[in-house]
Amino acid sequence: MLVPTYDAFIVIVSLLVAVLASFTALNMAGRVAQSTGKVALFWLAGGGFAMGTGIWAMHFIGMLSMNLSMTISYNVPLNALSMVIAIGAAIFALWLVCHAELPFRRLCGGALVLGCGVAGMHYTGMAALMLSPGIVWNGWWVATSLLIALVASGTALWLAFKLRDGASHAKLLRLGAALVMGAAIAGMHYVGMAAAGFPLHSHTTHQGVNNNWLAMLVTVVTLAILSITLLVSMLDARMQARTAMLARSLAEANRELAQLALHDNLTRLPNRILLEDRLTQAIGKAQREQLRFALMFMDLDGFKAVNDAFGHHVGDNLLIAVTERMNETLKGHYTLARLGGDEFVLLQEINDPDDAAAIADSLVRAIQTPFTLARYELMVSLSIGIAVYPDDGQDERELMFNADAAMYYTKNSGRNGYHFFQPSMNTQAQNQLQLSNDLWHALEHHELRLFYQPKYDAPDGPLIGFEALLRWQHPVRGLLLPDDFLPLAEKTGMIVNIGNWVINEACRQLHSWHMQGHPHWSMAVNLSALQFEQSNLVEIVTRALAQHQVPAQLLTLEVTESTAMRNPDESVRILTELATLGVKASIDDFGTGYSSLLYLKRLPASELKIDRAFVHELRGETEDATIVTAIVALARSLNLKVVAEGVETQEQQAFLTGLGCNTLQGFLLGKPLPPEGIGELTEMTVMAATEPVLS
Repeated sequence: MLVPTYDAFIVIVSLLVAVLASFTALNMAGRVAQSTGKVALFWLAGGGFAMGTGIWAMHFIGMLSMNLSMTISYNVPLNALSMVIAIGAAIFALWLVCHAELPFRRLCGGALVLGCGVAGMHYTGMAALMLSPGIVWNGWWVATSLLIALVASGTALWLAFKLRDGASHAKLLRLGAALVMGAAIAGMHYVGMAAAGFPLHSHTTHQGVNNNWLAMLVTVVTLAILSITLLVSMLDARMQARTAMLARSLAEANRELAQLALHDNLTRLPNRILLEDRLTQAIGKAQREQLRFALMFMDLDGFKAVNDAFGHHVGDNLLIAVTERMNETLKGHYTLARLGGDEFVLLQEINDPDDAAAIADSLVRAIQTPFTLARYELMVSLSIGIAVYPDDGQDERELMFNADAAMYYTKNSGRNGYHFFQPSMNTQAQNQLQLSNDLWHALEHHELRLFYQPKYDAPDGPLIGFEALLRWQHPVRGLLLPDDFLPLAEKTGMIVNIGNWVINEACRQLHSWHMQGHPHWSMAVNLSALQFEQSNLVEIVTRALAQHQVPAQLLTLEVTESTAMRNPDESVRILTELATLGVKASIDDFGTGYSSLLYLKRLPASELKIDRAFVHELRGETEDATIVTAIVALARSLNLKVVAEGVETQEQQAFLTGLGCNTLQGFLLGKPLPPEGIGELTEMTVMAATEPVLS
């Protein structure tokens, strides 16, 4: 037998080709598994071609590394057939590992097919050697090579299946697996080569292709095919990873947008849109399964006072704390939503109304426990209205309306509790709704009126001016006081337009009195919180003064203490602009809020107005007397005048005058009057001043 020798360099090249083909195979498995449709078919076909070509090239280069004492030629058709077998086996392998699962039975079957394909490729290629006489085969070595082919194929399939994802650690493992697979494929080839025996008198035929230049050509072409395939695969994987990252970012952005669109930004509770959807689903489920559920409309009592006194930041933290306490109290499946402000809605399945009563009672008791926030102990309570489906409404709108009506009934009945909806409650709710609708037309129909309460130098004169007080001459309900409609005006935002009308009308009336011979009279006008915060307040005041030719120093704008302290820096800015015009500022309801003396000192105010609540119970040694005494002392230290409202008795008049109050107003001195009543008041004042004193 002829003893072949092997070119070490070409053997190493064949090993490198085997490793590269194995790495390409592992990478292609990932591309096929992560693709779908036509793209998956493209990677299956292209990857199978590149992988099969690489395996065949390793075999062919390994054959070319063999040196015999003769020139070896190859049969082109048989070589082409061996390549086709390699490509077919590679495509089968990629197809097998792209499945979601690879059970042991399928793995064994795949290893058998792939191993036979690799062995068939090898021995078909060996048969392409154009020798005469033919090769003598050693059966044991052939069997060993077949066993190696089967084991290598099973190992390759298992590794390709396990490492087909694109994780960073999988890429490192692929490199190690490619070394193992390449060594196994090369081992199978060279064991198969060892099984071949060449007789001493063997010689080559004269047809075929000479191998002097085939090794280099096959190596270059194969490396080019594998490198290009691998490069395209890696670039596609990177683009797919970037696309996946962008898709995840987009999905996250969509989730955030959905969160913003369907949830309250502050409390993260469902908002009105999501609540309506949940309510629709609840009605549908209740109709199908004959269930009942409760809809509870909830409103915090005393929240506005907390917000005004401590600022929006503390108010927001209080709403978050209330939400957390509600969620801790509630059990089972429920939807707790925030509609805005301090309004919450609870949707929960119940078996009977007693369940709803128990839930409402637990919420009321939970919320009435004090909240400790920012070193403050805050007290609020909860008013709840309950509507039960299907008894209290058949659709979303009716249930919400009736639960809201029941909540307002709770508020009007003392707050801090709950009531189930009763049909009679609709009358009150409808009255409020009608009043709100009428208020939109009050300005247009000239139904608003200003009454004027006289203000006197302490103790009883002379008359120095008036405070403008709003009334509504309702066409059906008669003359309404501010408490009857101003809360609605604030809730709907109408208070801004109404407040601007008050400023203009008060200036017009003051100019009229000036023209009638009272040029020293002044006018005080109350500003609501919303009106004080509007950006064009200074422009509105300036226009009213100019239009009616009123000296700026005769107009006083009254701002409540809580409004001024809501945003102290902004309050200082606005009042400073008004003071620059000459308009005076008065801090109204002083003593009821939580002023900072630092900001109070900075506010360009000209007077403090003592709230009527302190004046009402004013007697010599009472707590109110102590508070009023302190307020007057504070005002004097800040060079501010003091106005006391609500003076109704001579005892109050004497006490306030003795303390040093500059101006008094109240029913004792004069009730609010319409403009036409001021003329009669003036005549009575003149008569009293000129009447001779009897001894």
